[in-house]
Amino acid sequence: MATRTQTESSNRRTFLRRGATAAGGGLFAVAAMEGLTIRAASAKDGHKDKTAADNGGYGELRELTRTDPESGFEQTLMLPEGFDFKVFSTAGSLMPDGNTVPLGHDAMACFATGDPTVWHIVRNHEERTVPGGVHPSGREEHRYDPLGGGGTTTMRIRWEQNAPVFEKAWQSLSGTIVNCAGGPTPWGSWLSCEETTAGTGAGWGAEHGYVFEVPSDAPREVDPVPLKAMGRFVHEAVAVDPNTGTVYETEDQRTAGFYRFLPDRPGELAEGGRLQMLKVEDQWNYDTRTGQKPTKSIPVEWVDIDDPDPSDAEKVPLAVFNQGYAQGGAVFGRLEGCWWGDGAIYIASTSGGDEGEGQIWEYIPNGRGGGRLRLVFESPNAELLSQPDNITVSPSGNLLLCEDTSRDLPAVRGLTRDGEVFPFVYHEGGTEWCGATFSPDGKVLFADLQGATRGDPTDPSLEPGRTVAVWGPWEKGVL
Repeated sequence: MATRTQTESSNRRTFLRRGATAAGGGLFAVAAMEGLTIRAASAKDGHKDKTAADNGGYGELRELTRTDPESGFEQTLMLPEGFDFKVFSTAGSLMPDGNTVPLGHDAMACFATGDPTVWHIVRNHEERTVPGGVHPSGREEHRYDPLGGGGTTTMRIRWEQNAPVFEKAWQSLSGTIVNCAGGPTPWGSWLSCEETTAGTGAGWGAEHGYVFEVPSDAPREVDPVPLKAMGRFVHEAVAVDPNTGTVYETEDQRTAGFYRFLPDRPGELAEGGRLQMLKVEDQWNYDTRTGQKPTKSIPVEWVDIDDPDPSDAEKVPLAVFNQGYAQGGAVFGRLEGCWWGDGAIYIASTSGGDEGEGQIWEYIPNGRGGGRLRLVFESPNAELLSQPDNITVSPSGNLLLCEDTSRDLPAVRGLTRDGEVFPFVYHEGGTEWCGATFSPDGKVLFADLQGATRGDPTDPSLEPGRTVAVWGPWEKGVL
C-alpha cells in the first residue's frame, strides 16, 4: 500500500472515526445538502440569453503576459481587470529530487497542510508516448511499470505578500500511463486515474487502466498500488461523497457508464469493495446523450459489476461497461470531469447533448441506496460552451468548466445558478485547459494548460504543459 505520512494517516483516522460514531446508525452524521439550483438551458430554448451579463460581474477581459522564471516560458492570458497570474512548473523542468516534470499537465487538486499559508497541489500527467519511445517517469525502483512515463507530481505553494509563490515540485507517483483525471478524497489524498486499458499486449511492462492513491503530503514517490476493485476501464475522474465514503467514477468513452465504488471500509480503498454502474429505475439502457429535458429529476438505482478487473480489458476496453449494460445500465457520452459540492456530484459529459457540445449532470445520492439524476445544463452551441471537461465547484457554489476543444481560444468558463455561461480566462492556442482547482481558502485558482502529451519532455520543440495560478478580486463576480 502507498506510504503514508503522519498527517495523511491522521486525516484518514479522523474520516473513519466520523463514520464509526455517526448518529442513528448511519455512516456519517452530516446530512447531504441540496444540490445547486441551476435554471437549466438546452439547445431547444435558443431564444433565451445564456450569456452572463458583464462576464459574471468581472467585466471585460484584457491581455496579460507573465514568464516562468525557472524555464523562461512566456504565457499570455486574457483575464478580468484586477486579476494577476503566474506560470510555473513547466514540462521538462528539472525538479529538486532529480526527476524531470513529465509531459501532459492535466487534472489536479489543492490541499491544505498544517500551515495555513502553505498548500500542496497533486497534479496528473497524461503522458501518451508509446512503449519504446517513452521517457519513463521517476526513479526505476518506484515505477509501477518500468516503461511508464506518466504519474503525478506534487507542488508546494506558499501564500506570501498577497501572492502565491511556487517553492518546489517532486515526483509522487511514477510509471503509470495516461493519468488524465482523478479527484481529491476527504482524508487528504489524490486518486489518480489511468485513461487507458493498454497493457502487456501493447508492449507495456504491466497492465493499465487502474486508479492509484497518492497522499497529498507524501514527500517522495509512493509505492504504486493499483486499486483493482475500483475497475479496469478507460477512467477519467472521481469524486468522493464525504458523508458515506462512496467513490463515484466517470468513463471517457463515446459510449460510457457512470460508476460508484462502495468500499468495504470507507477511507481504506485498498481493502476492497463493490463496483456498481448507474441504471435508471424502470428503464433499460436509458440513453442520456440526446433528447433530455433540463431540470427533470430521474430516479436511479445501481447494478453490480461482477468482474471489475476483466482479463480481456485490454482487447475490450468496454469490458466493465458491457457487464453493467447487460443489466440495463444507463448510457452516457464521454463522461469526463466530476466534482463533489453542495451535497451532489457534478458530472461533465463532453460530447453529450443534441448539438454534441456537452452536458452537465447533477447526481444527488441517497446514502448508499439509489439517488436522483438531473440535467442542469446542455450547451446549445460551441460559441457559448464547447465540450466541457474538468469541472470544479467554486467557493460561492457556482461551477467552473475547462473546455476540451481544439479551437483557437479554449477557455475556463463559469456556469452560474441561473444557467448562464461566461469566459473567465482564455488563451490563444489549441492546447486545452485542465485541472481547475481552488486553494482551500478560495484565494487562488490553479489550472493547467496541457501542452504536448507525446515525446521527450526536455525537447524544446514541444509545447510544454504548465500550471498557472490566478488571483484577484473574486468578490466582484459570481465565483
